[in-house]
Amino acid sequence: MLTEQKQKKLKDRLLEMKAEAEKQMEDYQDDQAKEDYPNDRTGEISSVADHPGDQGTDQFEREKEQTFYEQAREKLMEVEDALQRMEEGRYGVSEKSGDPIPVERLEAMPTARYKVEELEEMERNS
Repeated sequence: MLTEQKQKKLKDRLLEMKAEAEKQMEDYQDDQAKEDYPNDRTGEISSVADHPGDQGTDQFEREKEQTFYEQAREKLMEVEDALQRMEEGRYGVSEKSGDPIPVERLEAMPTARYKVEELEEMERNS
């Protein structure tokens, strides 16, 4: 069972994770605002591409940044869910069995919803 002190420590960690995810999303959105002026990002003077490979590289970079944004958004949702469970008194309890999630698991993954064994079983059955 989680002590009040341990829960506060985990809440602080969740809040740090939330701030980090929000910063990553904000950075991505700032970069997207610059898309109106794509030459600012690439440092190119002309809007004419020198080489078709440059266009492929630019596309790859945009897709990579989009992936990072999506990962940050998912992380933010998981953190907000964990904070909500904490407010409702359901934090640290498996959503599958209702058993307490070991403190060591919560320290490693503060957003955990299931015990490791339950997660492994669910993955095997899917």
